[in-house]
Amino acid sequence: MEANVVDHSSMWSLVSNASIVVQLVMLILVAASVTSWVMIFQRSTMLRAGRRALESFEERFWSGIDLSKLYRQAGSNPDPDSGVEQIFRAGFKEFSRLRQQSGVDPEAVMEGVARAMRVAISREEEKLEQSLPFLATVGSVSPYIGLFGTVWGIMNSFRGLATAQQATLATVAPGIAEALIATAIGLFAAIPAVIAYNRFAARSETLISRYYTFADEFQAILHRKVHTSEE
Repeated sequence: MEANVVDHSSMWSLVSNASIVVQLVMLILVAASVTSWVMIFQRSTMLRAGRRALESFEERFWSGIDLSKLYRQAGSNPDPDSGVEQIFRAGFKEFSRLRQQSGVDPEAVMEGVARAMRVAISREEEKLEQSLPFLATVGSVSPYIGLFGTVWGIMNSFRGLATAQQATLATVAPGIAEALIATAIGLFAAIPAVIAYNRFAARSETLISRYYTFADEFQAILHRKVHTSEE
């Protein structure tokens, strides 16, 4: 128990006794790590909600419900987490608007629907890609920032040797240990950010792929609907 207290106090003393530059590097890395963890939890929650909303909406969509009724339900109680619902609403709204205009060619109607859904999908892509650039930056830059702190700390340690009467390992060990903490914090910030970025990027691509698949299927249904009504 006493050994643990000593370890913690010695670790804190290494941080508190480090140079201002090394302490600043540590502070930047800790702030980046905390921010990335907040974003990781937010992105994870959002992606889970988006996947559940997608599965729920597709179940309602393929249940045989009338599209007009589904559109009214989605408009009266919109789900902000459901990207596929936004795509459906955008496509059906444009479809209904163009169908109400007289003399509009069926192909023009379908082009308008496809354009509206592409815009909706692009907006969902922007939502899914939020925070990913920051996580990528933390994952790629943090080790180098930590390495800068380490190099700076080691430089100070060796400069201290110039004024020391006797150069021993005990003389430079504390300074090197202080410097290596910066590298450790940099890795602590970078590793979770890289893992989260890869995971979120893959899950986002899966959702976007399913959005495009839904849009194609929905467009095929509307294509049959507009041509059937023309006959």
